[in-house]
Amino acid sequence: MDPTSPQEPLQDDHDSPWKEALEHYFPEFLSLLFPDLAVEVDWRRGFEFLDKELQQVVRDAELGRRHADKLVKVYARDGTETWLLIHVEVQGQAETGFAERMYVYNYRLYDRYKAEVLSLAVLTDMASGFRPEEYRRARAGFELLFRFPVQKLLDWAPRWAELEASDNRFAVVVMAHLKASASRDGEERKRWKLYLIRRMYERGYERQDILELFRVIDWIITLPAGLDERFRQELYAFEEDRKMPYITSIERMGIEKGIRQGIQQGIEQGIEQGAAQVLERLLVRRFGELPAWARERLQAASRQELDDWTDRVLTAGGLDEVFQQPS
Repeated sequence: MDPTSPQEPLQDDHDSPWKEALEHYFPEFLSLLFPDLAVEVDWRRGFEFLDKELQQVVRDAELGRRHADKLVKVYARDGTETWLLIHVEVQGQAETGFAERMYVYNYRLYDRYKAEVLSLAVLTDMASGFRPEEYRRARAGFELLFRFPVQKLLDWAPRWAELEASDNRFAVVVMAHLKASASRDGEERKRWKLYLIRRMYERGYERQDILELFRVIDWIITLPAGLDERFRQELYAFEEDRKMPYITSIERMGIEKGIRQGIQQGIEQGIEQGAAQVLERLLVRRFGELPAWARERLQAASRQELDDWTDRVLTAGGLDEVFQQPS
């Protein structure tokens, strides 16, 4: 199959990047998606993630585990000592029993901490009819009603211009998710991926924000191996043109670190296997899945050949340049 074919399966990971984005940009997340709640928080007193506490409640509930669920302790602006636990659900697909699970998490958190618990749901699926907002039980005069605020990211698609104009950094996460969900076409995904990254530079984002959000975008909008290499070459050219090699320098530093660690590991073990494995990972990272001839060269290589090829990984334009004979 052509590595750039739009039919190639693309396995998007939405839990991990959302978890990272929430940890780095929680106030921005709340301000963009739940503004009525954001204004009630006293941000001067800070906030605290309670991951271990949430994991314990999830295990006790025996309702499965969502990697992107976050439990955050904040303080209200009314001057009281009351602290809020904000339970954030990032749900990637329509699920029967979702509202019940939200209720179970909520009452177990309240029972454990006797604190005010606000449960929020962010629905990242593309099913327009899936909008759980309440859990209800009633019989013989007894009634239980549990309602929770919901943000459906699909509803933001018609509000794209609003996201583009926003100064809120979490808007980048929402835009990346919308484009990743809307298309399986590799070329289109590559264009949008580059667009979102260029937009951060053009809007004057700080270097650290660009690096953090690049990780999230890179995680959300996955590309086939062949297109991924073309994407990175275009990104490097863009950074070079702007004289702002933020991502380029970090990735090359990572490659160099991997090279040093791999070679050192090989020396300590007294074998070439460690260096060969590291070099193979680097080659796959840069050029995609290796052809059979390249793997055979790696398996039969001497230590000197491995060292020579490793030195060329940073600058070579293709596999042939890595394995070429010295002139």
